Amino acid sequence: MTNFTDTVLYTGATTVLPDRIRLHQEETLSGFTKRYHCTKLIYFEICASRDAAYRREKEIKVWTRVKKEILILAKNPEKRDLFTVLLEEVSRYS
Repeated sequence: MTNFTDTVLYTGATTVLPDRIRLHQEETLSGFTKRYHCTKLIYFEICASRDAAYRREKEIKVWTRVKKEILILAKNPEKRDLFTVLLEEVSRYS
């Protein structure tokens, strides 16, 4: 996730991503995302299990910003908000 000006990157993992994104968008969760107004989903991955998701989160969190940017830009070169794309992906799995 990032803020409106794309200057901050936040990496996290959750079992119900649409719900978590809504909480970030509403800024109801205190912490990093609220402080830096990270409300824009610019990258996501769907993992096979909770453990796989948390392992991937830990892997990405230690990367440099440049490496994270390369990953994001490969999927989303315009850094557009992918929340509606996420909702479409989730509905395919439901």
